[in-house]
Amino acid sequence: MMLDGKKIAILIADYFEETEFWYPYYRFKEANAEVTVVGAVNGVFVGKNGMKARSDIGIDAVKAEQFDAVVVPGGFAPDYLRREPAVVDFVRRINEQGKVTAAICHGPWLFATAKIVKNRNLTSFYSIKDDLVNAGAYWIDQEVVVDGHLITSRKPADLPIFCKTIIEKIAKKQ
Repeated sequence: MMLDGKKIAILIADYFEETEFWYPYYRFKEANAEVTVVGAVNGVFVGKNGMKARSDIGIDAVKAEQFDAVVVPGGFAPDYLRREPAVVDFVRRINEQGKVTAAICHGPWLFATAKIVKNRNLTSFYSIKDDLVNAGAYWIDQEVVVDGHLITSRKPADLPIFCKTIIEKIAKKQ
């Protein structure tokens, strides 16, 4: 399969957007990636609409070097995730290592906190556009924006192209 031997971390916190978590989770597994759900702590998290998901591990037990990519679903979870220094450092390190660093919807909030958006092209849910522009990003309103290894999308409707782009980018690094 396309992603044999590749490891992807999907970050999670309360109030995650369920479709932006589950769609990539199963899509990456379908492509034969090893998917690890990483929370600020190991536990059960409740999504925006009440659906629950369990992390596989807490952030303190992982290192960026263990993964080929990180994916940040949206919802309000990224606001909780960016309050955790270890999560911010993890995302920054994945980015510094030139690995796929992807986010959808409100996910790029975490990228702004990690200070990885300055002079980068990206997109997001429109309500955080000003936050990203103020952090130095060039915001573009389109389904998916790729700037090197940084991949972003706007909303659940963009999930098919978002996941396809992530899979293609990780597969090219083999």
